[in-house]
Amino acid sequence: MKRWWLTSIAVTVLVLGVAAVGWSRVAPAGSLIPTAPLQRGQVAVRVNAIGDLRATRSTQFFVPPMGNQLTILTLANSGTAVKAGDVIAEFDASEQEFALEQAQFDLQLADQEIAKAEAEAAVLAADDEVSLLTARFNVRRAELDAKANELVGSLVAKQNLMLLEEAKGKLAALEKEVQSHRETSKASTAMIRERRTKAMAAVATATRNINNLKVLAPFDGFVSVRQNMNALGGIVFFGASMPDFKPGDATNSGTLFAELIDTSRVEVTAKLAEADRANVSPGQRVDITVDAAPDIQLQGKVRSVSSVASRQMFEGGERRFDIAFDVEGAHERIRPGVSAALSIAGAVFEAALHVPRAAIFDVSGQPTVYVKTANGFEPRSVKLRARTETLAMIEGLEMPAEVALVNPSKAPAPNKPASSVPSTPQPGR
Repeated sequence: MKRWWLTSIAVTVLVLGVAAVGWSRVAPAGSLIPTAPLQRGQVAVRVNAIGDLRATRSTQFFVPPMGNQLTILTLANSGTAVKAGDVIAEFDASEQEFALEQAQFDLQLADQEIAKAEAEAAVLAADDEVSLLTARFNVRRAELDAKANELVGSLVAKQNLMLLEEAKGKLAALEKEVQSHRETSKASTAMIRERRTKAMAAVATATRNINNLKVLAPFDGFVSVRQNMNALGGIVFFGASMPDFKPGDATNSGTLFAELIDTSRVEVTAKLAEADRANVSPGQRVDITVDAAPDIQLQGKVRSVSSVASRQMFEGGERRFDIAFDVEGAHERIRPGVSAALSIAGAVFEAALHVPRAAIFDVSGQPTVYVKTANGFEPRSVKLRARTETLAMIEGLEMPAEVALVNPSKAPAPNKPASSVPSTPQPGR
């Protein structure tokens, strides 16, 4: 029994010794703040972002405005490749065809009425011309009779003068009547021509409507059919999946039913973090890796970067800049609507002073580093030239220097080893 106690005491002492050695190695000699040295060298800035591919050209198709519902007769399926001039959709044109027939009938009727009115006007004008000739002849004969009044008696002379005045009156009245006939014929013909003009406009409108009911592709591309939000009578339930438009559906005028996307040319749009805005400018090269086809590498250039930032509601309110890229060339497997990883080649800085990006802190709006000294860490304001994902290029600090990677004022206190001694195991019975 005594021997067993001696063995237990020896094991306890050995355990305490090993624990003491371990504590002396793990426990830090001073502060637990990690640091990194200030370095000088070449730094190539690359900005990484996530973007979306979209077509540079697309067009939307709406139901033609005919004032009532239209029935889809034919409609290309989503993903169908079409050429310029191919039929995308065709709507029921029975009402417009009826309107065209009615308008053509009205036009033919107006043409016949115009021909009839012109013939009647010609006959009336000929009759009026004969009447005028007769009246002028009567006036002339009365004038000749009146000139012979010196050779006849006074009674006959007065009779001749009365006949002359009567002939002149009939001629004047007839001239006014002929003028009235001409104006009436002209007005009647003008009214008929107006009806003909309206009939021609109706024919043109019906013809245009019939042509519009056949929707053609303005360029080569792929068809994307939209969801029919009126499939359930205009009632949309939360989480319900609405079907796409299909032949036989009744649609309202002005409803968006399809879109044509030109995939021969694509572009990339992305959101750029505010910290990376200074490192990107138009014309810079960009490497594009499409998530849907990671084996395909595309090249492009920065086309534009917005000068005004926008805040993202669901990203912590961080300000971001809109950026657009032109993609060089195309690939048959690349389609708009997919995401892509972007790597933008920025400027190259030679012999630049740089520290890890984590060593830069914002103190009262001023970039600041904490330089290690014999008495601790001293804050130094620096000028930030550029930043990459891992490095920050600075000015205002001289080598050699060692900077903190965490804020010393917020660093946790060093851990101390526990002072309690492990309890001695009790012998069993």
